[in-house]
Amino acid sequence: MLVRLSIKNIALIDSADIQFDSRLNVLSGETGSGKSVILDSINFVLGSKADKSMIRHGQSQAQVTAEFQVDGSSPAAKAVEELDIECDGQIIISRKFSLDGKGSIKLNGNSVTAAMLKSVTSHLVDVHGQSEHFFLLSESNQLKVLDSLCGSAADDVKKKLAQAVADKRKILKKIAELGGDEQERERQKDLLSYQINEIRAAEVREGEYDELKTKRELINNTERILSSLGGAAEYLNSDGGCLDLISSAQRQLAGISDISAEYSKMYERIENLYSEADDIARSLNDMLDEVSFDEGEAEYVEERLELLRSLMKKYGPDERSVIEYLESASLRHEALLNSAEELKRLNCGLEKIDDEIYAICMELSDLRKTCAGQMSMRVVEQMKSLNIPDAKFCVEFNSYDRQTAELNSTNGSDAVRFMFSANKGEPLKPLGKIISGGEMSRFMLAIKTQLKGINGISTYIFDEIDAGISGVTAGTVAQKFVDIGRDTQIIAVSHLPQVCAASDAQFLIYKTEEDGKAVTRVSRLNDEQKIGEIVRLTGNIDSNAAREHAKQLIEQFIK
Repeated sequence: MLVRLSIKNIALIDSADIQFDSRLNVLSGETGSGKSVILDSINFVLGSKADKSMIRHGQSQAQVTAEFQVDGSSPAAKAVEELDIECDGQIIISRKFSLDGKGSIKLNGNSVTAAMLKSVTSHLVDVHGQSEHFFLLSESNQLKVLDSLCGSAADDVKKKLAQAVADKRKILKKIAELGGDEQERERQKDLLSYQINEIRAAEVREGEYDELKTKRELINNTERILSSLGGAAEYLNSDGGCLDLISSAQRQLAGISDISAEYSKMYERIENLYSEADDIARSLNDMLDEVSFDEGEAEYVEERLELLRSLMKKYGPDERSVIEYLESASLRHEALLNSAEELKRLNCGLEKIDDEIYAICMELSDLRKTCAGQMSMRVVEQMKSLNIPDAKFCVEFNSYDRQTAELNSTNGSDAVRFMFSANKGEPLKPLGKIISGGEMSRFMLAIKTQLKGINGISTYIFDEIDAGISGVTAGTVAQKFVDIGRDTQIIAVSHLPQVCAASDAQFLIYKTEEDGKAVTRVSRLNDEQKIGEIVRLTGNIDSNAAREHAKQLIEQFIK
C-alpha cells in the first residue's frame, strides 16, 4: 500500500506530505482546489510522462517521493528484486524533473529508467477514473478485463499458446527458407541458378579490384610516366650528365686519397655515390623498357572493373562478399533441389502444430466462458446491490471452428463483447451503445470489486468515478468502497458525502493565498472536521441538525 506521499513544487503545491491509511482514503475539496494535482503527482511518481508545465511557477525543479509497504513475496517485491535491487518489503520511489527537461528516478536509492520503474509500479497501483469508462467500452479491451478475472489459470494456458505459436513461426521460417510453395520454390531456384552462373563465370578472386584500379592508373598515365622516367634517365646518362660529373669528381679526389684517412673516406663516399647513381640509371632504363601502351589491355581492364563493380553492387561490397554469396547461394540452391521431402515433413509438422494451437485455443475459450459465466452472475448481483435491480449482463463470444480459428495469435481465437441491459423488458445490447454515465460508474465499480485480490495490486485509486450518482445509490457505492477497502487500499477523489462518511482517512484539499501567491494545501481531517466536510458536501448550512445528520451517515459505515 501507499504509506506516504511527499510533493514538492507541483503546480500550486509548494510542499505537501501526506500519510495514508491502509483502507479507504478520501480526498475532497472545492472544484479547482487541486485534487487533480495529487493524482497527477501520484501518476508522475509511478512513471507517467513528465511535463514541464507541472513544475510550480518560479521554481526550476519538481519532486515527488512515494513510500510503499508491500509483502515480501508480492509481485511488486519480486519485480524490484528482478532489477537486482534489494527489497525488504519497503519500496521508496523518488522522481525529479527540471525545466531543462532533465530528470532522475530513484528506486530504493538506485537509479532506474522510466521503463524499469513501470515494471514495478504496474504491480503497485491501479488508477481508475472517468477515462477508464472508455477503456471498458472498447470491445478490444473487454477480453483483457475477462482474462484479468480468469487470473493465473488464463496466464498458464496463454503461456502454452505462446510457446505453440512460437514453434509454428519457426516452422514457417524454415518453409520460407526452402522456397515456400512449389511456384515460389521454382522461382527461387531459377534466380539462384542465374546468380550462381553469373558469379562463377566471372571467376572472382580477392584483391583483383584494387589491382585492376592500380593498373588502370598506370595505363591512363603512360605518357607522363614515359616522359618522367626518360627525363630522369637522361639527366643521369647523357654526356656531361650526372654520372659524368660524379666520375670527374671521383678522379679529382683519387690523387689525394692516399694523403689522409679523411680524403680517402670522402673518395669512397663519391665512389659509392657513383655506384648508386649508376644503379638508379639502369633501373630507370629497365622501367622504360617495361612501359608500353596496349589498347587491348586497357579495354580489358575497364571491362573487368565494370564487371566486378556490377557484381559487388548486387552481391556485396567487396570480392570476399561476392564469393561468400556464391557459397551461400550454392547451398540454398542445393537445398531447394532436395527440398521436396523436407517440405513435406515441415508441412506435416505445420498441420500438427495448428491442431495443437486450435486445441489450446479451445481450452482457453472454455476457461474464459466459465469465467465469463461467473463474472456475469457477480456483475448482475453487484449492479442490483447498486440500485439497478433489473440489470442483465453477459459476455458474448464469437464462434469459430478449425477452419475459421485464428491460429497465429498468442491471445487465442476469441473475440468478446460485453452485453448489458439496465431495464426490465429491454434486450441485451453492446455495453458501449446502451449504458449511461451513472450506470457505467457502477458497472466499473462492480468489475473492480471482482478484481480485488486477484491481480496483486495493493492500491486502487478512484478519480471521481462516482460522478453522476446520488441518493440511495451513493450509499451503496460508498459501501462498495468499504468492501474493497477491507482487502485493498483505496484512495478516492469524491464529492459524495456518503463516500466521505465511509472513509477511514479524510483529506481536505483547499486553495489559499500566501505571500500574494495561490497555494494548494492538503489537510487530514480529524473527526469533528470530517463532520464539517460532510455538512459542506451535503450543501447544508452548518447547524446542529446538519452535523447530527453527518454523524448518522458516519455511523452507517462504522466497521
